[in-house]
Amino acid sequence: MTRTSPVDQSALWNGPGGQVWVAQQAILDGLFQPMADLLVAELPETVMQLLDVGCGTGASLLASAAARPATHSTGLDISAPMLALARQRAEAAGLDADFIVADAQRHPLPSAHFDWIQSRLGVMFFEDSQAAFANLHRAATPRAGLRFIAWRSADENPFMTTAERAIGDALDLPPRVPGAPGQFAFADGGRVQRLVQAAGWKDVEVVAVDLPCSIAREDLPTYVGQLGPLGLALRSMPEARAAVLRHQALAAFAPFIEGDRVRVDAACWLVRARA
Repeated sequence: MTRTSPVDQSALWNGPGGQVWVAQQAILDGLFQPMADLLVAELPETVMQLLDVGCGTGASLLASAAARPATHSTGLDISAPMLALARQRAEAAGLDADFIVADAQRHPLPSAHFDWIQSRLGVMFFEDSQAAFANLHRAATPRAGLRFIAWRSADENPFMTTAERAIGDALDLPPRVPGAPGQFAFADGGRVQRLVQAAGWKDVEVVAVDLPCSIAREDLPTYVGQLGPLGLALRSMPEARAAVLRHQALAAFAPFIEGDRVRVDAACWLVRARA
């Protein structure tokens, strides 16, 4: 298959990208807590087999498993270091969960097995999204539910691109290719609806949601200096130069700071469908 993204997703998430998400798990879980809460609110009482796609270090899976203790939960992710932490967290919490290190687009999941499939920001990275959702459809029981949260456009999420806009010209960042695997791959809600339907899912709804998210102000330097393509670029350059750019980037976040918190409305899609 011809690669549609300048980024090798497996190398990224099993290397520096996945390692920094492990290291900063607490900050990221706090920032995205409203998304995990939204998925729990969507979860029926009757679910017995749950699959969390791109579960990362486990936040949304752990929240759902804790809310539905009779449910067996399976986490699937391409990142071995992130899943290792998710497994530790599930075991420490005494939750009924198992984990698979694999690509959900290609992994031979058991047929007609899961009655609920969900994802928090984990489905925008497939090389072939329609093939991935078709594979998930094969793993779903009749009338199983699908719920996932994905980012809307970069323009609607200025917080997520603030540092990039402030210092991106000074860094050699991978180009953003519209619709290519990555954070904003699902910006076009109509396209998302079409590809999920084409993969076999029914009653597809793509609903715009704006979720109030925040992190502690004291965690902002770590967020800016460590996470994402920009953090990776800063970590790879001489510290004196990186320090100047970090300071410049941090100054650009002033509009989001309220007291001791950094607040942002996350502009997302909530997608609902059934098998």
